[in-house]
Amino acid sequence: MKYITFTVPCYNSEAYMERCIDSLLEGGSDVEILVIDDGSADRTGEIADRYEKMYPGIVKAVHKENGGHGSGVNKGLELASGLYFKVVDSDDWLDQEAYRKLLDRVRKFFGGRDQFEPVPDLFVCNYIYDHLEEGRQRVMDYRNIFPDGEMCNWNTIGHFRPSQYLIMHALMFRTEVLRKSGVKLPEHTFYVDNLFSYQPLPFVENILYLDLDLYHYYLGRDDQSVNENVLMKRIDQQIKVTDLVARSVDLGEVKKRYPKLAVYMMRNISIMLSISSIHLLLIQTAEAEKKRRRMWQRIRVHDKGLYYRLRYSTLSGLTYLPGKLGGKITVGGYRFARKIYQFQ
Repeated sequence: MKYITFTVPCYNSEAYMERCIDSLLEGGSDVEILVIDDGSADRTGEIADRYEKMYPGIVKAVHKENGGHGSGVNKGLELASGLYFKVVDSDDWLDQEAYRKLLDRVRKFFGGRDQFEPVPDLFVCNYIYDHLEEGRQRVMDYRNIFPDGEMCNWNTIGHFRPSQYLIMHALMFRTEVLRKSGVKLPEHTFYVDNLFSYQPLPFVENILYLDLDLYHYYLGRDDQSVNENVLMKRIDQQIKVTDLVARSVDLGEVKKRYPKLAVYMMRNISIMLSISSIHLLLIQTAEAEKKRRRMWQRIRVHDKGLYYRLRYSTLSGLTYLPGKLGGKITVGGYRFARKIYQFQ
């Protein structure tokens, strides 16, 4: 039995993928590592094959036509045999001690437990913004939201601070839950991790948070999708994913069962709208301003109630202030937040 399936989507990742894969091998035969070669033009496929030969039964090299990061995640979920599923980007890595502790907890849940004892549908761990070359790190934790090491649910959690949200790097879903949610990421599209970390949440009943600094989220490459200049060039994809997220879940239905989760999920859409709005402002063209208005209009057409809640919320509402002064206030707030939280 495989406890965890790690999916590592790779595209031209020869320069750093070995660091990532090496950090996952600590799990030994209890895990499977699917290295998804997404039509790379460098030695990525060759490196993946070499690891498969070196670690048979643990590493599997999967070669496919280029379809983008989301396509790689989809393929991993399709092939996964592990009880849990985690995506690790090819330029990121796991902390070894934290990884061992996480795997030990997973083993305990499935090592002779009572069959009626609940198991976590979702593990949450801390992640680290790692500016490796600059020697800077910032740990993002969830201590104020989830009790450490104790099972909880969406009705017993605390409250998210403005700087906190559940990103892919912090999450490890039960594979069955992901499949039940029907999440499928669009191909040839960046920023799809937002959909992955959003759509399955209402299908989660039991949550276990471990206060472990597990995931190193590498920042610093000029071609990274979160780089400000890159994001502006790909703004249409960010808008697309924002629209998909807003349409993926009926928040009215979520609110009936999990009111706190509904509040968080609406705030998550608000954050995504804010990011899109801010970068459209940074582009400073008439066409970008039209896109900003159309983005908000689509929300209004889809769900007028959601539109007004978002329009007058603290987060997204402040990114849709009228006039040039409103735009300056929005951009200034974004610059300040980026400096404080060191997210790029």
